[in-house]
Parts: sequence; C-alpha cells; structure tokens
Amino acid sequence: MRGRLWRASNPSLSKESRESLVRELMDARRAVGAALREKDAAAEKDARAKVHDVKVRLGERGPVWWDDGAPDYNRFLLKNTPYAGDERARNPARPPSPER
Repeated sequence: MRGRLWRASNPSLSKESRESLVRELMDARRAVGAALREKDAAAEKDARAKVHDVKVRLGERGPVWWDDGAPDYNRFLLKNTPYAGDERARNPARPPSPER
C-alpha cells in the first residue's frame, strides 16, 4: 500500500480464530472512529491499544510468525527492500505483465 510492505496475518491461525480476531479488529477500529468523532482522547487511546493488541494476535505486528529466518520488512518502503522491482510485491492480486 502506497509503496510500503505490510505483514500478512499468520496463516497457521484456524479459520475460526482468524474470523473472531478480524471481528474484534473491526470493532476496535470502529471504536477509534467513534472516539475521534467524539473528540475523546482517552477513548481513542484505549481503542488504538485494542487495535494493536488484536493485530499482534493476528501476527500482523509483534514477533514474526515464520521460522525460515527471513527478515521482517513490515512497514518498510518497497524500494528499500530486496523486493524492489518485483511487480508481484507492488500488486500481489495482479499477475505480472507479459514481457514485450
């Protein structure tokens, strides 16, 4: 997103666990929005802490969940990683364009 790499959720989580955590994450994000609309700094801080906690449990933040020794490039600019120039890293949903 915007030239930055983001860590995926831990694929070893069960479908049920992942779905439950995603529901918690969406609830926490809605709470952040509500706190911002209400201009409630304490509620915003609490809601953001909940977002962080759920993202750690999903594996998107915190200790790495893989064990192959690959470095964690979470939040690095793509251009500053070994993936620079790899079209799949820029848009993983789109297959690479054919060579001309």
